[in-house]
Amino acid sequence: MDHVAPIEAPSAAIRQPVVLQVLPALVTGGVERGTVDMAVALAEAGWKALVVSEGGPMVRELTRAGAEHITLPLASKNPLTIRANALKLADIITAHGVDIVHARSRAPAWSAWIAAQATGAHYLTTFHGTYNLGWFGLKQKYNAVMTRGEKVIAISDFIAEHARRIYGLDADRVRVVHRGIDMTRFDPTRVSPERIIQLAQKWRLPDGYQVIMLPGRLTRWKGQAVLIEALALLGRHDVRCLLVGSDQGRTGYREELVELIKRRDLTDVVHLVDECNDMPAAYMLTDVVVSASTDPEAFGRIAVEGQAMGRPVIATAHGATDETVLPGRTGWLTAPGDPAALAQALDRFLALSPEERDLMAHDAMDFVRSRFSKESMCASTLGVYREVLGISQPASDE
Repeated sequence: MDHVAPIEAPSAAIRQPVVLQVLPALVTGGVERGTVDMAVALAEAGWKALVVSEGGPMVRELTRAGAEHITLPLASKNPLTIRANALKLADIITAHGVDIVHARSRAPAWSAWIAAQATGAHYLTTFHGTYNLGWFGLKQKYNAVMTRGEKVIAISDFIAEHARRIYGLDADRVRVVHRGIDMTRFDPTRVSPERIIQLAQKWRLPDGYQVIMLPGRLTRWKGQAVLIEALALLGRHDVRCLLVGSDQGRTGYREELVELIKRRDLTDVVHLVDECNDMPAAYMLTDVVVSASTDPEAFGRIAVEGQAMGRPVIATAHGATDETVLPGRTGWLTAPGDPAALAQALDRFLALSPEERDLMAHDAMDFVRSRFSKESMCASTLGVYREVLGISQPASDE
């Protein structure tokens, strides 16, 4: 396992840096999770952590850790609101002596950039996705605010290359920091049998069936329909498939999936279940995790979580998947939007012996724990902060 230097709290006699993170809201998602994790790490290191957003249920977790939250309507894309937010952020920067403004989303990034320019604070960004360019590339200038950081953190090598290719971002300003997951939460040894049984009963899963799971909100690009078609080609009714995720109001797409399941005679095989609040237990119920996204994943959190729980992953071969899955060792990669290729990968998994599955599980857990821990992400991000401020890195305890 790669060594991660501890985040050490500096001497109290030295004024500690102040970092302000901005994002639209603190509801749920990878951006929000990373923001809270980083704020907690900053507070633990003795730095001052501020977060500005519209608020949400994750604020409580933030403040419990010793970070401070300030509410502003940062989700708005209205130019007048963006300008008003910039003035308010400038006041916050001045009042709190903010050293670094770290923007994690486009609309807040514009306000943050204007405020940093006005106050002289350092400005950093995290480039989280490919961002829609809109008709004829009209959104490219709007998106480009994410490339204006003194340093730009990319959540994968794929995103770093995308930012260089599409936006002309200088490679020397990019720092790749992969997303990290909480290894204490996604740990098979910490999931009690009671949690697994409770979830199986809730989802009415019968015993004796191998389970295939595709987690992700019900939206077309996540590839639920591709998996359904693959299962039809597989032609096996001795398995069960769970599509785990909320439709978030996309009832039309949900109805399409239900109809497709009926047409392919898979009503006994495929089950749509709502969003799950105990994903570690869900992974433990599962034999193989599928990520069938037809658009490239900027990182692919599902693939990493599944492997952390010792589950092989079948993912589509684009985006960051070649960074998060080791083909043949921790899972398989298939062509995007190709049900036949996905069916073949499922067939290969189902034919594995128990010994082969155990080996793959161990490789998957070792791989994720060495590359994608929350601690590694936070330590690397703090390293970027130190680089910008010209602060020397703490000595390793090796």
